Amino acid sequence: MAISPAPYNQDHILGISIPNKTSIIKSSSSRQNTHHKATSISCCSSPASSPPTASLSTTSAPPVHNRQARARINGLRREEVAEIHFHDIPTPPFLSPPPDSNSTNKFPAHLQPAWEAMLDLRRPMAANLREMAGKFKRVAVVHDPMMAVVVQDVASIANAESYAFNCISAISSLSYLFELFYGKPFPIEHPKELPSFDGCSTEGILYLATLQVEPLSYKSGDIYNTCGVIEAPYIEALEREKKTKCWAVGPLLPTNIIFSLSDEQINELAHGLERSKVKFLWVLRDADKGDVFDGDVRRAELPEGFEERVRGEGMVVREWAPQPQILAHPSISGFMSHCGWNSCVESITMGVAIAAWPMHSDQPRNAALITDVLKTGVVVREWRDRLELVKASTVESVVRRLMASEEGDEIRKRAEELGAAVRRAAQPGGASRLELDSFIAHISR
Repeated sequence: MAISPAPYNQDHILGISIPNKTSIIKSSSSRQNTHHKATSISCCSSPASSPPTASLSTTSAPPVHNRQARARINGLRREEVAEIHFHDIPTPPFLSPPPDSNSTNKFPAHLQPAWEAMLDLRRPMAANLREMAGKFKRVAVVHDPMMAVVVQDVASIANAESYAFNCISAISSLSYLFELFYGKPFPIEHPKELPSFDGCSTEGILYLATLQVEPLSYKSGDIYNTCGVIEAPYIEALEREKKTKCWAVGPLLPTNIIFSLSDEQINELAHGLERSKVKFLWVLRDADKGDVFDGDVRRAELPEGFEERVRGEGMVVREWAPQPQILAHPSISGFMSHCGWNSCVESITMGVAIAAWPMHSDQPRNAALITDVLKTGVVVREWRDRLELVKASTVESVVRRLMASEEGDEIRKRAEELGAAVRRAAQPGGASRLELDSFIAHISR
């Protein structure tokens, strides 16, 4: 069982080769929750019927984030990476405090200084966009929704348009739209009950989100890292409500990111894994700072003698690890995850069942999708009990339930079947590939 108290939505830099001399620019934020930290680049080819490409794929971001993207590129050939041009935009200095592993609210508020620094990027980004617009027939800006303020000047450029790349699930987007903005009940019957928004975020990030509302109205469409096999009802509902095209082009598989657990919680998790007698791989790292190259990070302490006692049954990895490749290994059939959407997409695509342990943001809703709708996972701790310590006995029970019970056998079988369906959708002629081809055709029209 792969154990990773890790990934949350990361920063996607979407480089797409397209014809007709269209430039596609990815503007990325430092939201290592909803993105950043471990940056991933998903490079997608043009439709088979397209002529030879004459395009430029660029990513415009602060130097530290482009540096991180280069350092953690995962799963791309060298020639694919060479097609992506990194444009460094100077960023004002910002504080880079360590994460607070003992905070009762697990939202990574230590990144607030980095997020606020991003607000100063509007002017250099506008200059970059106008320069590109003078060189290309069309400029398509694919941006993190939390960078809408920064790229809003695209609306004043005749041959430019923008698209929001949503790294959260469609079910979460729909929930935010109805419950937070409309003040209305969730419009779809399943799941029957969604977790509360209590403890999901902070006042600081909510304020930054409100700044994006008007600039987001300038966009020409939305892109989601999901597919109809997983979230068809929610995608259809979003298109109806937003009255704009939503391209479900997933799965786009990124790298993993990490959140912080308290020393006490790590101790309980370790004892629970040891007592479960289930083979595991545990990626144990602390959350990144706003600047991942800024100094040392906390090294979590495990119970004395733990690694020696589990040798042969378990392995602890303390460095960055390529999560998609780990989940794709045939020996992996379960994943203890915080249910960040990227982790969910990776697990679903690889046919791996999930032990859902949500921490903040969209994660509680993703966990509800996994456990209540898709039924490809089990809950470690209910969201209403989020302030309680997860005891070793609970970890042991959940791991055994998923990995060593008849119920777990059925859950893992459903996960395998769903994964096969998602992989088929991503093949040429599949639903997700057709969505991607549709997007490419649209921006290169």
